[in-house]
Amino acid sequence: MKILILGVNGFIGSHLTERILRDKDWEVYGLDIRFDKLGSVIRHPRFHFVKGDITVNKKWIDYNIKKCDVVLPLVAIATPATYVKHPLKVFNLDFEANLEVIKSAVKHNTRVIFPSTSEVYGMCTDEIFDEDKSNFIVGPINKQRWIYSCCKQLLDRVLWAYGFEKGFNFSTFRPYNWLGPRLDSISATKEGSSRVVTQFIGNILRDEPMKLVNGGHQKRCFLYVDDGIDCLIKIIENKGGVCDREIINIGNPDNNITIRDLAARIKKIFERHPLVKSKVLKKKVRIEDISQDRFYGEGYQDVTFRVPSIKKARTLLGWEPKYDVDTALMKTVDYYIREYIEDKKRCGKELR
Repeated sequence: MKILILGVNGFIGSHLTERILRDKDWEVYGLDIRFDKLGSVIRHPRFHFVKGDITVNKKWIDYNIKKCDVVLPLVAIATPATYVKHPLKVFNLDFEANLEVIKSAVKHNTRVIFPSTSEVYGMCTDEIFDEDKSNFIVGPINKQRWIYSCCKQLLDRVLWAYGFEKGFNFSTFRPYNWLGPRLDSISATKEGSSRVVTQFIGNILRDEPMKLVNGGHQKRCFLYVDDGIDCLIKIIENKGGVCDREIINIGNPDNNITIRDLAARIKKIFERHPLVKSKVLKKKVRIEDISQDRFYGEGYQDVTFRVPSIKKARTLLGWEPKYDVDTALMKTVDYYIREYIEDKKRCGKELR
């Protein structure tokens, strides 16, 4: 099998590529503007990497869509601060650029595995979000944070329409707060510019307080990346065609905690980490409350909870998440602490 991954250097793309090359005999063709997360796989004989941009390298993308069996268009802006500050940038990349990829796939009849998002459900009032039954509820137009959700939702609907009218084969997956190594760059995690787990870890490593937006009473279900990749591999394999034109949530409803609880758990993990206890790394962990307008700006609106139904992943794929939230957080925090120390050593800077 030949797999085309656009955004191959991203969080999901880099982990997926690593797993495919380790466990499968598939060829991977990858495109991204950077390759810093790919490590040694960049030299793997079954990995074919091109440094490029999906808004520029359109002929290369079209050619490789034609020759590959599956395309995963993973390129997207997925940070709330950008939704609020630069909504048109989100629209141009997340919707317009990815729509061209989908149209190319339809032209060449190449299966698409599309990364939707748990954000499409918005402020849905269902206790558990069902892929085929739950309503999508988003806020008013002047809350531009919803442009990401709406871009993804509309592409979900475009794919469904191609399947309905033309019999086009696709699968859509909806990740719920995946975490793990390489989630975001800690050096780039300025306020509001990354996802919450790396935001908190970056706060601690920069000697800043972890800031709880609106008291941190929102709840999220966190999934360790290895569990997510397990499920995604099964979707790519698609044994018996069970994922044809299916939308599949990938999350862990058992890992449903408040953001305040998340901060407390990260604080405890930091304070108990051997490199902190032995004073190799000296960090004092603090937690503060902040309003959403101060943190994100007036265009933000929060979601109280999002809990996935994973019945479909279980019944169609026999998939079950393995990692509890504490194990997932410990693995993630440990990775970033060790990366931080190595970066300081490479730069000849003193550890604090």
